[in-house]
Amino acid sequence: MLTNRTHATHFWVYTALLIALGVLVPLLFHQFGIAGKVFLPMHFPVLIGGLLFGPFSGVLVGLFSPVLSFLLTGMPPFPTVLMMVPELMTYGAISGWLHKRFKINVWIALPAAIIAGRIVYGLAWWAMLHILNLPVTPLVAVVGGVTIGLPGIISQLVLIPLFIKKFSHNRIDNKEEEIVRDTP
Repeated sequence: MLTNRTHATHFWVYTALLIALGVLVPLLFHQFGIAGKVFLPMHFPVLIGGLLFGPFSGVLVGLFSPVLSFLLTGMPPFPTVLMMVPELMTYGAISGWLHKRFKINVWIALPAAIIAGRIVYGLAWWAMLHILNLPVTPLVAVVGGVTIGLPGIISQLVLIPLFIKKFSHNRIDNKEEEIVRDTP
């Protein structure tokens, strides 16, 4: 039972830490004049949450990071935040389901999550286009977002798998699972 409580505590602490990073890192980028649209700093904690701690963590980080950031800093701006929430929640859910639940390699799960998230982003734009009469079509929003965010997407595809490889072998959860399996 202690192992389950410890695992749950680690899950919530790391998820909260990733949410905080999802708010603070973009804020730092903006403070130093580094374009968030180019390097996508809010996306990193969401994808890491899903890949390391599973889909529920990824969904929580994907939901709360943009909402809290918007409420505290006004970034991402309205109405972009409305499209980013489902996009980031999809990143977290798909990366977590593929990598943690279905044991798909991170090099496949990560691009699949990014593609799925961008599709959901386009669908959210389509919905908001009709609700808010936005001047930009979903296709232009998605293609423009990918084009402008290409440095961030490339960074995600290179850096996140290295981060996951480093930290998935050193996680306390893995040791706890071994302890539980080895006890009679």
